[in-house]
Amino acid sequence: MVRRLAVLLAAAVILSGCTEQRLFAVKAVAAGVPSLAPFFEEDGSLGTDETKLRPEQPHSGLQQGNTPGLYGGTQKSKVCDVDRLKDFLTDPRNRQKAREWARIVGITPDRIEGYIDGLTPVLLRHDTLVKNHDYKKGKAVAFDSLLEAGIAVLVNDQGLPAVKCSCGNPLQSFDKDPEKISVTFEDGNKKWDGYEKSEVVTIKPAPRPLERIALVDVDDPDRGINRPVGSSGEKDRAFDATKQHAVPRVTGMTFDQASQRLSELGLAATFSDGLPSGDAAVTGSDPGPGTELRFGEAVALSVADDGEEPGTPPKSDTSDGPSTDGPTSGGPSTEEPTTDGPTTDGPTSGEPTTDDPDTGGPTSSEPTTDRPTTGEPTSSEPTTAVPTTPTASSAPPTVEPTSTDPTSAGPTSAEPTRSEPATSEPASSEPGSSSAPASGEPAVGPA
Repeated sequence: MVRRLAVLLAAAVILSGCTEQRLFAVKAVAAGVPSLAPFFEEDGSLGTDETKLRPEQPHSGLQQGNTPGLYGGTQKSKVCDVDRLKDFLTDPRNRQKAREWARIVGITPDRIEGYIDGLTPVLLRHDTLVKNHDYKKGKAVAFDSLLEAGIAVLVNDQGLPAVKCSCGNPLQSFDKDPEKISVTFEDGNKKWDGYEKSEVVTIKPAPRPLERIALVDVDDPDRGINRPVGSSGEKDRAFDATKQHAVPRVTGMTFDQASQRLSELGLAATFSDGLPSGDAAVTGSDPGPGTELRFGEAVALSVADDGEEPGTPPKSDTSDGPSTDGPTSGGPSTEEPTTDGPTTDGPTSGEPTTDDPDTGGPTSSEPTTDRPTTGEPTSSEPTTAVPTTPTASSAPPTVEPTSTDPTSAGPTSAEPTRSEPATSEPASSEPGSSSAPASGEPAVGPA
């Protein structure tokens, strides 16, 4: 009996170890490689990828959809033909595909056009985990996949990848543990340069719906692009991605308020041990208030944990740091980007596209003094949550993009003002490659 119990116990331990080591199969999808069973024939007519874009090193493996610099853009001709995708899915001959496509998206087929109109074309700047879908025998077939940086996707107003441009396949958020994946490279998808399993990214929804997405020009890392959600590049506005901005004081805010505030300034929020709850009290930041960072660089937020001793001081966000309610040492705070993303220095270059007469957009350089009022204000007073010792650390620098375009969502007044809650939605984006800076004309259908 004793021997039998020992054998059973050993077997249980072995089985337990196998369960813990179970890995999830993830299919690698390389830029420019056609799918074997796509919703839309990949002949280059629907969308094209940037095949020479190396993955950027992310500041964290888990990022929110409003992260500035998360995605890239370009001044090249369209990389995603949104109108063609709508025509294809509304063609009566593709009725079954449309039904399956809409089912995955969570809408009815009659809402496809309106849904696609709200999507925004961008380029991935990181190797990104998603739930992908092939079309086989009249059904959408889900599979987990790793999309290579450079792949063109349409993102929704939460900053989540929603469609792979080149084939029209619908995408959903990756819902498994990214630490327990096994990536396979097959069907022509060879391991690409720069691939590191430890540097793949999973994207979670932004705290609030986005109005603009702050992109990095993949051809010029010093140039940022503000792209209104639902536009394809014809309304892009450029901004200086090298300009820096001071880290604001965030202690006492909720996590959602703090990440939103950082996003408004073109800074990324990072965190450890998973995504904190939106109402978690922020106890500090690293680096602390007043530190000058470049656009897209990160600030690690520390949040209070249940059961922590009250009165624990924050790690870096000290009371004697520079206040964010006034102008920073580098200039007036009124040049901050709004929640829609960094404001712009003017329209991007390029000629209007032939398929969209509204490619222009205002080009006046006269600044506006109107301040948006739609966003959810952030609190500058401590919440009832008790500050504790921060757990996150190490964040890069970011920039303070500005705007001289009347259409920009952010304030442009040169007078210093008190920092007020942003009025619109945060922007999402991240650095890219190299090319020429924007000129004064609207961009030609960038991606």
